[in-house]
Amino acid sequence: MGALQRWFSTLLTGLVQEPPRSRDVELELPENARDYPDWVAAGVPGVAAVLRDTDPDAPMWVWGEDRHARFWARRMLFETLVHRVDAEHAVGLTSDIDPVLAADGVDEFLVNLPYAGLFAPGVTKLRGDGETLAFRCAGPDGGSAEEWRVRLDPDGFRPVAGPDRESDASAPVTAAVLGRAADLLLLLYGRRSYEDPAFEISGERAVLDNWFARTAF
Repeated sequence: MGALQRWFSTLLTGLVQEPPRSRDVELELPENARDYPDWVAAGVPGVAAVLRDTDPDAPMWVWGEDRHARFWARRMLFETLVHRVDAEHAVGLTSDIDPVLAADGVDEFLVNLPYAGLFAPGVTKLRGDGETLAFRCAGPDGGSAEEWRVRLDPDGFRPVAGPDRESDASAPVTAAVLGRAADLLLLLYGRRSYEDPAFEISGERAVLDNWFARTAF
């Protein structure tokens, strides 16, 4: 996590316009593993300062959809969130994730996933025959409050519906997952299984198996 913070900060500071050739960033790694927590914490003020000083609308290179500096702020947020959950889980703590933040994390993941083949080769093999997969965020009454749809075609996949996207509500859904926003976020990041009782599954499970087999990082 500390390495990612420093790498993201370097990209933002330079507002790079081309893909970096390497991750040759001065990490200043500690020699003793016991010093890693302090090393990670020491990188936080620098990251915060770069984010404060950078125009979020500044054009720059990104690997995802939104080609502006704000992409990296959003990306860093959810990288940090998921790794925070990992750390809490490792010591037996239950993680509390704001549902609005979690829903934005679901959106960020699905919007950028089609571009992730650079470091997740399995994504490039995620295809189908027109199936539509829906991820539904459960509302207070247990029903669906927000929904994201992804269409799997022979030449790849793409998000076709989301809270900020127009969609054809009449289009059939091949498979769907319903769960709390925080659970959906952790599911997409491979921290949960769709077989978990926290999720309500409908439709063809083979479509879900195909999705999660190809999107595992």
